[in-house]
Amino acid sequence: MNTTRFRSDAVLMLVAIIWGSSFAVQRVAAQYLGVFLFNGLRFMLAALILLPFARPRNRLERPDFAWIVLAGLCAFAGSALQQAGLQFTTAANAGFITSLYVVLVPVLLVVFWRQKARWNAWAAALLAVTGAILLSTGGTGFRLAGKAVAGDGLVLISSLGWALHVIAVGRGARRMAVLTFSAGQYIVAGTLNMGIGLALESRLLSGLAVAWWTVLYIAVVSTAIGYTLQAVGQRHAPASDAAIILSLESVFAAVFGYLLLAEQLTAVQRLGCALIFGAVLLAQVKRKTGEGV
Repeated sequence: MNTTRFRSDAVLMLVAIIWGSSFAVQRVAAQYLGVFLFNGLRFMLAALILLPFARPRNRLERPDFAWIVLAGLCAFAGSALQQAGLQFTTAANAGFITSLYVVLVPVLLVVFWRQKARWNAWAAALLAVTGAILLSTGGTGFRLAGKAVAGDGLVLISSLGWALHVIAVGRGARRMAVLTFSAGQYIVAGTLNMGIGLALESRLLSGLAVAWWTVLYIAVVSTAIGYTLQAVGQRHAPASDAAIILSLESVFAAVFGYLLLAEQLTAVQRLGCALIFGAVLLAQVKRKTGEGV
């Protein structure tokens, strides 16, 4: 086996573990800190960590700033909706539902960028939606009421934000140094979250006395280190293989939810997880010509 390729895959597996563990930690944070306050602290701290190393290779132009702002807005929307959903749903559910961004990316590219989609992109979308319904309802029937369903719904919408974020990062990061781009989008997302958080959730600042470690973990390990390692790993791994490995964050979210929060999944919910994971894999299938989204 190619040693360089093996190391890249190992790094991406580590990223999947880090991201998977973050769902359980975020759910703990949701019990003590407001959505916007938590994310504001998370992104601003991550930005402060990266800024000393974020030296632009070239002078940034107006389009560069546009991609940074777009990525920051998507990160703001995705993280806020996800964190709000985690107040009502489990870490396992949130992890698997968030993984739908892998399926949504080709769909969004077709709708907004008019890129041709492969047959498996549409099949994966249908399979993923079926899995999400089973995961949310547990096979007892779809209900538009109840905190758990509401939480899953918020996380599902957040996956759209993360899908747009993946597209924005993929296009914007090619224009400038990765650390510069990352620090910039964190500043945008952090500023928006902190502004809203201080205006609406300042009374919850006392929660930091208990949940400070969750902010530190997500900011340092999940955001600053996790996303940097992702860039390192993808230097020598094909994008399709990297996406499959990174999608395992949903599996590790369920594992950490079980280990840290004693969360359980019914048989029907496990089937839903399997369908979503299968959709993630199906979305990565390439045609023999290598063409597609």
